[in-house]
Amino acid sequence: MTAYTVLILLVAAERVAELVVARRNASWSRAHGGVAYGDGHYPVMVALHTGLLVCCLAEVQLAPRPFQPLLGWPMLALALGAQALRWWCISTLGPRWNTRVIVVPGLPLVSAGPYRLLRHPNYLAVVVEGFALPLVHGAWLTATGFTLLNLPLLAVRLRCENAALVSSASPPAPATSPCSTC
Repeated sequence: MTAYTVLILLVAAERVAELVVARRNASWSRAHGGVAYGDGHYPVMVALHTGLLVCCLAEVQLAPRPFQPLLGWPMLALALGAQALRWWCISTLGPRWNTRVIVVPGLPLVSAGPYRLLRHPNYLAVVVEGFALPLVHGAWLTATGFTLLNLPLLAVRLRCENAALVSSASPPAPATSPCSTC
């Protein structure tokens, strides 16, 4: 097993940990009146992010993609930095963080941690990881494909999340998603 395979498996394990945290946080949010938005795009997001990990391994196995230290080490640093940023977001949001868009009406926007610097820092982590993780081992087709497919998905996700946050600030919460493209 190569070091890159181990890296991808560790990222996959991290994703499972995220899903465990997300499930717990979803229960907390729903118990506090949380409203879910954007369920329509969620399966696409799961498929794309799963595909990223699968394609990282497949491209390196099927095409001659040797490790290039001048590219690989900086990309590894960026990928690890993206993971650190993601977990900073998760710890800052606490039970409000989720892989789904679930908003508890009436709660103020979080302005601590990375949210004091950016409105959506977790999406910066996603974008950086999406190109850096494949490029650790020169999987440029995967990096390009994921980035190009992720951009429109991220646009939908941002519209949906922004609409959900705006609508949750003014009660009563809507029964359906305020974003018709979610």
